[in-house]
Amino acid sequence: MTKVLGMGNALVDIITRIENDGILKSFGLPKGSMTLVDLDTSNFIYSETAGMNKTRASGGSAANTIHGLAHLGVETGFVGTVGNDDMGRFFKKDLQVNKIKPILFRTINETGRAMALISKDSERTFATYLGAAVDLSAEDISQDIFVGYDYFYIEGYLVQNREMFEKALRLASVKGMIICLDLASYNIVEDNVDFFRSMIHKYVDILFANEQESFAFTGLEAEEAVVVLSEISPTVILKVGAEGSWLAQGTEKVKVTAFPVNCVDTTGAGDLYAAGFLYALANGLPLEQCGVAGSLMAGKVIEIVGARMDKNRFREIKNELAEILSGN
Repeated sequence: MTKVLGMGNALVDIITRIENDGILKSFGLPKGSMTLVDLDTSNFIYSETAGMNKTRASGGSAANTIHGLAHLGVETGFVGTVGNDDMGRFFKKDLQVNKIKPILFRTINETGRAMALISKDSERTFATYLGAAVDLSAEDISQDIFVGYDYFYIEGYLVQNREMFEKALRLASVKGMIICLDLASYNIVEDNVDFFRSMIHKYVDILFANEQESFAFTGLEAEEAVVVLSEISPTVILKVGAEGSWLAQGTEKVKVTAFPVNCVDTTGAGDLYAAGFLYALANGLPLEQCGVAGSLMAGKVIEIVGARMDKNRFREIKNELAEILSGN
């Protein structure tokens, strides 16, 4: 059975629905971006949105993907760093409850949290305090972590520690794992284009990006960008929101349409797309059907607030994925 190991920023998502986008400007947050903030700013944003509807969930991009795969029945593990605090304990317990093996390091810093601000049009903007998550170091990463896993899924947000990032990719490569990278956010890509290009060329088998990230990387629109990116990674998935996704593998290039849904919150759409794609790929499906499975998962999660779906929704997804797997 295929096993997937994820590595990313271990964060607790604090999801808040905002009344208007003016509040984003007052916080200095570009709409639709992920902006890193310090602890004081994170606490300030929390207090300024105190009267708004909030929910809490363990999160982080790679953790969301791993959570989705675990609920599809895939054996998974997650590597990250948390603080020795209530949020850190909350994060670990959530992994265990969802049958994800926790490989968590602890530091003296507070557990990271992502203030996810959801606009009326369902776009999400993150103010992220990395806290303990940034303490994941090259010294923490050993070959033992990768033993027994077939896929390695890493989020681009970890690029803030380039030494650790490259060591993780190198050790996964030595173990013969299929390496998957999600580019994370367009502003992260803009600041690290050359480094990402080098890492993708050396190590990455499957590259996930959205339209903004691919434009930051290539300066090209989606249909052209997916071709350019496929020159440095064997398989490329480029998500274009409501328009679906472009996929490229060798000389093959396909367009997959998005499922028609009632969009409530786009948080986690890309992360769950990756979960659906990898689930289908692990089951031997061709490229286009993997894209359909990814699109299904993305469509289901944007119908709810936050990135975590309940058991009933996953039961529906499993039934629909079974039809995709059977070729229907």
